[in-house]
Amino acid sequence: MFKIKKMQHKDLVYGEFEIEEPIILELINSPYLQRLKYIDQAGYRKLWVNSEVKASDYDHSRFAHSLGVYSLLKKYNAPLAEQIAGLLHDVSHSAFSHCIDYALEGGSQTEHSHQDNYHEEFINKTDIPDILKKYNFDLAYILDDGNFPLKEKNLPDLCADRLDYSLKTAVIFGELNEDDKNYILSNLIAENNHWVFKSYQAAKKYGELFLKLNIVYYAGLPSAVMFRVVGDYLKYSLARGYINYQDLYTTDKEVLEKISRFVKQDKKLYQLFERMNGRVEVKNNPADYEAEVFCKSRIVDPLFKEGGALKRLSEKDIAWSKIVLEQSVPKKYFLQFEFDD
Repeated sequence: MFKIKKMQHKDLVYGEFEIEEPIILELINSPYLQRLKYIDQAGYRKLWVNSEVKASDYDHSRFAHSLGVYSLLKKYNAPLAEQIAGLLHDVSHSAFSHCIDYALEGGSQTEHSHQDNYHEEFINKTDIPDILKKYNFDLAYILDDGNFPLKEKNLPDLCADRLDYSLKTAVIFGELNEDDKNYILSNLIAENNHWVFKSYQAAKKYGELFLKLNIVYYAGLPSAVMFRVVGDYLKYSLARGYINYQDLYTTDKEVLEKISRFVKQDKKLYQLFERMNGRVEVKNNPADYEAEVFCKSRIVDPLFKEGGALKRLSEKDIAWSKIVLEQSVPKKYFLQFEFDD
């Protein structure tokens, strides 16, 4: 019998509030949601984070993001079913998040789609269907993104998922101060199943923030290096039998610990380990490279209100149309590693 009646949640972006909805509390406390506390949002923080930001100073986990999406939907009064879908949207992530798309043959470097493709199958192996049934929610309905346009929309539209991960990234890495964060949130409304800014200025401010995050963080060279070297480390470990597919659905730490006992006895694995931990210099060199890698590139084209009408940022700012086209194309890098044999 589930007994927790309420919990205090303090979100990095949306502040502190109390959660009392029984189904939300029970889902949060499912071991499959709790596992996400130990899955890094970006993939492998040693290669991705700003060196000035200590890993111990923030929570950049899939769990924090999942609760963030739920918190945002709750804050803007989305239906409970949509809040549930938002809370569950990342439960099927493997260890090291989208690095998995660089480790498995079926992964997509340009789309980062393995987690989405595996979502329904994964959930059906958990206690989540029983929890939903207990509270009279239909699993198929919850899994259908078409039912929840605030939670999920295709790029370049805004959705709760996109809003939360961008705002959290920006706050954690000092790209967004408290005043600017509050400005964006206070100028954001949910209207007719769309996220809309109250003014052109607010839409432009958020759009420019997202553009910087994409260039510096999401599709930048550090991410390309991280995806490639972590993907190679996992792929090689899978091929040698050091880990199996099921291990990928434990946690980052558990996977690393299981592989670690083989590092010193396997020269190739040791080389990959050194690369993964940033001890091998790497450059983007199209003229002479060892590995090519794609990064999914993201850009938004926010809606805003002007004179009672809805417009896209690109309709008022012609330059933004060009940016949307440029940033919608996956980024390609050519990685040259220093001699590390």
